[in-house]
Amino acid sequence: MNARKSPLTPTLSLRTRLEREEEQHSVPSLHWFDLDRRRFLALFGGGIAIAAAAPRDAFAQESGRASARQSQELPKDLSAWIHIDKDGIVTVFTGKVEMGQNIRTSLAQQVAEELRVGVPSIRMVMGDTDLVPWDAGTFGSRTTPTMGPQLRAVAAVAREALVGIAASRWQIPRAKLVAADGKVVDTQFKRTATYGELTLGEKILKTLPDDLSTAPVAPPSSWKVAGTAVPKADGRDFVTGSHRYASDMTRPGLLFGKILRAPQLEAKLESLDASKAQALPGVKVVRDGEFVGVVAPDAHTAGKAVAALAEGAKWSEASGQPSNATIFEFFKKNAETGERAEPRVTGDVEQALGSADVKLTQSYTVQYIAHAPLEPRAAVAEWTGDRVTVWTGTQRPFAVRDELAAAFRIPTEKARVMVPDTGSAYGGKHTGDAAVEAARLAKGAGKPVRVVWTREEEFTWAYLRPGGLIEVRSGARKDGTLVAWEFHNYNSGPAGIGTPYDVPNQTIQFHPVKSPLRQGSYRALAATANHFARESHMDELARELGMDPLAFRLKNLSDARLKAVFQAAADRFGWAKREKSAGRGFGIAGGFEKGGNIAVCAEVEADAKEKRVRIRRVAAAFECGAIVNPGGLRNQVEGALVQGIGGALFEAIRFDKGRILNPHFSQYRLPRFTDLPAIEVVLLDRKDLPPAGAGEAPIVGLAPAVASAIFDATGERRRAMPLEGLAAG
Repeated sequence: MNARKSPLTPTLSLRTRLEREEEQHSVPSLHWFDLDRRRFLALFGGGIAIAAAAPRDAFAQESGRASARQSQELPKDLSAWIHIDKDGIVTVFTGKVEMGQNIRTSLAQQVAEELRVGVPSIRMVMGDTDLVPWDAGTFGSRTTPTMGPQLRAVAAVAREALVGIAASRWQIPRAKLVAADGKVVDTQFKRTATYGELTLGEKILKTLPDDLSTAPVAPPSSWKVAGTAVPKADGRDFVTGSHRYASDMTRPGLLFGKILRAPQLEAKLESLDASKAQALPGVKVVRDGEFVGVVAPDAHTAGKAVAALAEGAKWSEASGQPSNATIFEFFKKNAETGERAEPRVTGDVEQALGSADVKLTQSYTVQYIAHAPLEPRAAVAEWTGDRVTVWTGTQRPFAVRDELAAAFRIPTEKARVMVPDTGSAYGGKHTGDAAVEAARLAKGAGKPVRVVWTREEEFTWAYLRPGGLIEVRSGARKDGTLVAWEFHNYNSGPAGIGTPYDVPNQTIQFHPVKSPLRQGSYRALAATANHFARESHMDELARELGMDPLAFRLKNLSDARLKAVFQAAADRFGWAKREKSAGRGFGIAGGFEKGGNIAVCAEVEADAKEKRVRIRRVAAAFECGAIVNPGGLRNQVEGALVQGIGGALFEAIRFDKGRILNPHFSQYRLPRFTDLPAIEVVLLDRKDLPPAGAGEAPIVGLAPAVASAIFDATGERRRAMPLEGLAAG
């Protein structure tokens, strides 16, 4: 139960690992366009085309049941990954994208380490489907453990190739040459040649080995560039505002697009009078089946035109949709059975519960929440003949390219996706909704079109983090030894569902549900919900047993890495010296997810009569193997903790009868500066382990630590996220 495979398990190829991660994050597009019969038959002959609606169960998002992947091999040509120009500038090609996590910097560091050059000489080309090797996408905390080793190995091969070129040119043994500071140095005759002088800006003709693990990469213990904090790549542009996002992109003759949205989820367009919109100067209405949009010379006119369309639209209304008040009952009643809901069973839970000294049964719930990214969905699309180019913010450029190809029935080579750096995503930008919309409007208008979603559209039509109901039964002996564990998750997903604690008798089961709201990946997937339930329940068991919550966890934990972060967080926080006072409480929680180990201690102020909670202090310890960029990693952990405050205390989508009731920032409560506690982060650098990602795991421990601290302060056990309730805001 506690044995972990390395994130770089040698039995799985890089391609296989990427495909499995891609499957877990598949969310089909909102749109499927009609074809006239002649065009249909030309493309498909006498066959049948089937359009799949966006799946709404979390199992599809996390298990891969919703994905149709292509079989593609990563290129073996070294020049597909790295190019060195005659000035010595190193260009690195990767399908990963920068969305605020500073991965451009840490990937550049790893290439610089192996090539023996400075980070400023590295240029990263990211997320351009015409230029970079295929990639599943930027998600699942996989960039560091998959793309990092890939680029380190490629850079090491390039370094050795450069040494070989110099040895051949100088006719001396390779052993007398070393690579350093962007040059190959002859240690005997003190000659040097820069990389640019060796390549002359031409491709390095080298085939990568089938097994990249054989590449002569430097071990983390000898890193000089990787493993250090370096300035953020392009940091000045971000600070000065000169950095360009998808919504900043422009093209000659650019028009502005807006989409007609239904007033209710599942509503169908019955009729449309577009005359008022069409009468506006410069406006063109584009309709394709259920898809209706407008293009105009400026954004203001486009807004007026889509408002005029809304006046002339009549919609059917969907019925029988649940609300926040009934959603958990809905989950329980509509849970699937069969293969997808098969439990994981170890031992005999019922028999173990029969002999347990302490038994506990509780339910925990989490509401749907929005990604609420700083940058809403945006895209610019341009057609040149039958080829479309789109600039958009997405975590999965190749998947968006496939969406475009499917939507317009064109070969994938006729679609190009370029990803400007993206203004945050948190799992919320796997799809190409805005890209497909902009491309359809551009095709209808015959000119480039920009589509930027409003905040209301983002809250209403983007997919959400799934809501969930989690039921837990457990049993323990008087001495605190866990003997039974039963865990059922309805709808929110299977990520992080297994317990790291040593329990001989377990039943763990995820129950898929067809969600009434569009749902998909969110930072840490369902691990946040599952950790909230598990760690809250562990705290409740500890209290029932009269044990210290930390001591109870350590007693039932044999995983040395997780024990280490629990102890480090407790030491930094001063867990053993905490002093109780009225209205002030302390909590601890932790877990393992996506290769990262996290433990969080929290101090809160709370009043039993008030729902409001003030988090005063947080200490977190995090370990994810060897650290590539300690400054960037610390930012990731702190950012995850801050984001976790919202989901823990007050974030929730309110909905009823197919309508989102709080689709604006004025109605949807996010963490504010005044909500922030003092945060201390301890990083454990394990240079004996391969690096893992840090984008997801740090968020999972905050909510249960805060919930436990609330109980410690008030004696009230809150088992529903958000902990302040739905009325907060």
